[in-house]
Amino acid sequence: MFLRLAQQHRQFVQDLVMNLQALAIVLERRGYPASCYTCGNQMNSASFMVSLGDNHLIRFLVSDYGITWTEMRDDRELMKLEGAEAINQLQELANIVKEPTQQTTGNKTLAKKC
Repeated sequence: MFLRLAQQHRQFVQDLVMNLQALAIVLERRGYPASCYTCGNQMNSASFMVSLGDNHLIRFLVSDYGITWTEMRDDRELMKLEGAEAINQLQELANIVKEPTQQTTGNKTLAKKC
């Protein structure tokens, strides 16, 4: 059972890395400076970054060890999320791609305040 779960987790991370690479390409085409770096051919980790303007930066890290979303403005960390919450914020970022007329998020952060 545990070997199967480990394999499923590895596949999940690989799928997430591929989606991050695609998101970086689409964001770049939309005019947002974005990058996605991986180490090696195994696609078991990635560092994704995008600038939303006005010194507003998103960093998303994924590896076998965990998933982290960090949102910064003016070199100060606004929030840091992990796991499923980080992936939910990634979906909010991906929604920007779906809005053809929206180019910046202005002064608002992507995360929903509780």
